[in-house]
Amino acid sequence: MPVKEPDHKMYAAADRDAGIGPLTLTRDERVADEATLVDAVRRGAPGSREALYHRYKRRVFALAARIAGPNEAEEVAQEAFIRIFRGLARFRGDSALGTWIYRLAVNAALSHRSRRPPPTESLDARTAEASALVSSTLGPDDGDAVLRARLERGLARLPVGYRTVVVLHDVEGLEHEEIAAVLGCHVGTSKSQLHKARGRLREILAADGITAADVTGKHAGSDKEGLA
Repeated sequence: MPVKEPDHKMYAAADRDAGIGPLTLTRDERVADEATLVDAVRRGAPGSREALYHRYKRRVFALAARIAGPNEAEEVAQEAFIRIFRGLARFRGDSALGTWIYRLAVNAALSHRSRRPPPTESLDARTAEASALVSSTLGPDDGDAVLRARLERGLARLPVGYRTVVVLHDVEGLEHEEIAAVLGCHVGTSKSQLHKARGRLREILAADGITAADVTGKHAGSDKEGLA
């Protein structure tokens, strides 16, 4: 019998607790709102750059932390926003503003990793840092805190390519078409990479003693796709 995989909402819950979550606007409202904001930044309207920064800073930081590592997240996020503001004049609206920002943030994180020598600390130390990304946002009475931290550790153990596609799809909720735009790959490649990444993550979580029941039992009423 096929085993149902952990629900990606377990990852996203910590982000929601930290105020990181999708905008509640409809698609048309979001597109219009983004166009207005981009136009304001281009015109140099007072407060517009700050508005864009504050809208996306937590998502960019979380993405940087999960791809490049928590210790590098601040530097990567700063580099990403430099690229964002420099490149905004060339943004044509072919994709959603958020998708474009994700692409620059992912590229900044991957470029940062490529310029750094391999870390000398142990994998356990690095994954402990990754779990802090979740545990720092949770209260002591949160029953999911330990499980979320272990899921983050599992995510941190994935090769960076696998980790990136899992973060974009299962954590950030991007569709494969959006991921293809972010990573500059075909939709089929995104789907294939996610399938392989989930298989590897299954093995990692199983080795850490995490079963499907540990995760799905807390979300029995969910109709969302998990890491299937």
